[in-house]
Amino acid sequence: MPPRKDPDASANVPAFYGAELRFKREAAGLTLEQLAEGSYRGISFLSQIERGERRMPRDLAQHVDEKLGTDGFFQRRCEDARKARQGGHAEYFADVAEMERYAESIEEWAPMIVPGLLQTRAYAEKVVRISLPWLRPDTVEKQVTARMERASLWERDEPPAFWAILHESLIRKPILPRDQMSDLLKHILAVIQSAQGVLQILPETAAAHPLMMGMAKVMTFPDAPPVVYTEGLHSGQLIDYPGLVKDYRKSYDLLRAAALPPEASLDMIEAAAEDFRDGEQPD
Repeated sequence: MPPRKDPDASANVPAFYGAELRFKREAAGLTLEQLAEGSYRGISFLSQIERGERRMPRDLAQHVDEKLGTDGFFQRRCEDARKARQGGHAEYFADVAEMERYAESIEEWAPMIVPGLLQTRAYAEKVVRISLPWLRPDTVEKQVTARMERASLWERDEPPAFWAILHESLIRKPILPRDQMSDLLKHILAVIQSAQGVLQILPETAAAHPLMMGMAKVMTFPDAPPVVYTEGLHSGQLIDYPGLVKDYRKSYDLLRAAALPPEASLDMIEAAAEDFRDGEQPD
C-alpha cells in the first residue's frame, strides 16, 4: 500500500482546517467511518474535508465537535474556512470551483449559459451584469476574475477529460456584440481542441430531450466518488448521493445520443464564429 499523502496544512485555511480535523480524529482513535456515523454524511465527504477540498457544513461541524470533544472548535472555525474558500464565487458554488481542480473528468450540460470553463472575460462580465445588475463594479470584477481563474486547470500537465453539450441557441442568439460573439466561439473551439475535449450541440429542433429541467455538471475523481452539480437562478445543489448521481449520469448519456456528433458540432460553431465576424446572423 502506498504511503498516505497528508495535505499541506500551510497551503490555505481549508487545508489547515482539514489537517486539524484529521489530527483530532486520529488522536481520538476514530476511523472516518466511525466519525461519520450518525452525521448523515458520507465517508468520502469527510475525507475531502480533511484534504481541504470541501467545506464543512455547520451541522456536520457540530456533530464533529460532539464526537471528538473539541469544545466547539470546528463550529467556530468552519465559517472562516468557508470564507477563505469562497473567493469571488457565490457561496453555493465555492465547493464546485475547488473540486474542479481535483477532477479527473468534467461533463457539462449547458442549456442557457456557456459553461464558465469555456467563457471569455467579455461573456463572463455580461452574464454577471445581466443576472446580478445590483452588484457594485468591484464585486462584478471580483466575480469575473474568479471565473477566469478557474480556466487555469487547462494548463495542468494532465487536464481533466472534458465533455460539454451546449444548446444550439447559445451560438445562435448573441448576448454580445458580433465581434465578441465571434471571439467567444473561437475561444470555445480553442479550449476544446487544446484540452482534447469533446463538444456536442443539442439542436434547437430537439423539442424534448433528457435533462430538460436545467443545467447539470458531472465530475469524477481519482480518489473520491463522483458528484453532480445543478444550479438555479440564485442557488445551487451539489449531489453526492450515489443513486441520484447514477440517475444523472444515465440522463447525460441519453443527452449525448440526442445531440449532434462532435465533428458536426465543431463545424457548426466554426461557421457561426465566421458569420458573426462578417457581421451576419448565423443561419
